This record gives sequence, C-alpha cells and structure tokens, in this order.
Amino acid sequence: MSAKHSAPPVSQGTGQSGLGAVPILEYHVINVAPPQSAAVPALYVPADVFSSQMDALKANGWHAVTLDQLEAYWTRGVALGPGKPIVISFDSGYASQYTNAAPILKRLGWVGVENLQVDGLPPSEGGLTDSQIRGLIAAGWELDTQGMSHADLITLGSGQLAYEVATARQLLHTRYGVPVNWFSYPFGHYDATVIAAVRAAGFVGATTEIPGWASPQQDRFRLPRLRVLPDTSPPELLSQIASAQANTAAPPAFSGSGIA
Repeated sequence: MSAKHSAPPVSQGTGQSGLGAVPILEYHVINVAPPQSAAVPALYVPADVFSSQMDALKANGWHAVTLDQLEAYWTRGVALGPGKPIVISFDSGYASQYTNAAPILKRLGWVGVENLQVDGLPPSEGGLTDSQIRGLIAAGWELDTQGMSHADLITLGSGQLAYEVATARQLLHTRYGVPVNWFSYPFGHYDATVIAAVRAAGFVGATTEIPGWASPQQDRFRLPRLRVLPDTSPPELLSQIASAQANTAAPPAFSGSGIA
C-alpha cells in the first residue's frame, strides 16, 4: 500500500443539507474460514467472498464513502460523488482489514472506516500494528474507535465509561493526528448514559448494530448498520441492503445480543 495519500480538495458544499439515507456495512475479520478455536465464527468473512461482495456493489452502482464525508453531505451539501454512496466499516482493528480488505477496496478506488479498539486487540492476537494503522490512514481510510478495550459500556461506572470513550478519542487523535469523530458501540450496546458520554467526549455521532439505513433525520448517536455475516452471497448482500432501506431509526437503548 502507498505510504502517501493526497487528500481531495475541500469542498464547502452547496449550503443545502443533503437528505439522502445511506447504508453502513459492518465487517470484522476478512480472512479464510474461522479456525475451530474461534470464539465468534460469525466475525469471519472470507477474503474471496468479501471481494465478490465489493465487486457486486460496484456493479450495482454503489461507491464507498466515509462517515465524515457523509456528515459533510448531510450538513453542508458536499457531494458524495456519482452513484449510490455506502459506508464500509470495520470493527475492532483486525490485521486482516489491512492485509486483505484494504487491497480489495483500493482496487475499486474505495476507502473504509476503521473502528479501532485502542488496547484490546494486540498484534499477537491478530490486531493491527501501528504501522498498519498508519498505512490505512495514508490510504485515505477514516480512523474512528470502539473505545479503549471493547468493554461493554452499559455495565461501567461513570469514571470507567469516560476513560473508555473520551480517553480513546484523545489518544488516537494525538497519536495519529486525525479527528476520530465517530464512535462504534462495542457489542452494539448503548443507553442514554453511554450516549451522553460519547456526546460529551466530542464525537460527532455513533453507530449501532441495529439494521437500517443511516438518515440525517435520525439521532447521529444511534445510526443503524448492517452486519455482514460469513455466508452472505453477493446477491444476498444486495437484497439485505435493499430490505433494510425502510428502517431508519434505532431504539433509544439496546442491550441485546451483539457480537462485537
């Protein structure tokens, strides 16, 4: 991957807020089939399947954008380019997102959104290295976070909650010199207290694991996402995206079964 990335010219937009809803996809490990020792096999999407999914999206008129680009469209009318915008997000910071997913997206001229847990997934456990994180940023990926350690935030006291949320943003911003504007709730769990902590930390918004399309009319701190499972064929993914279009609202709180 190239070590340099030229940022596109900054557009001030039309001044008119964009109104379109956009799907956000959620991925984790982009690798071979999960080993028998894998704690959560549903996290593993084979690289060839991921490649086929991305090719199908491209063939059907989709193109990848970041959450910051989406926010600029919603608030200032900054164009998202021709075709249908979609966000490709990756949780937890697995090295396969750099080694396997990034080259596939680069081939299409696309970038992803990395929701990094700061200290919960070391390279010895298949996590991204510092140089790989910097490589993704240099390639145009957006860096966001899931917190310091991927703790279940709804179970924490106020001090630990602030540490998980605010400290993660501060550390990543200082270390990599990027905004880190978006939060992704670990396990998809959140409530009013968690949302308040994320808002207080200065995040622009947050993503959930509630299926649907992200809309500018909804709460920025409860944006829906579509989790992509290992056995999802390209036609099934296209159908999943289309079926979720009617859903544009996540509940005020969620503490159900999430996988990451």
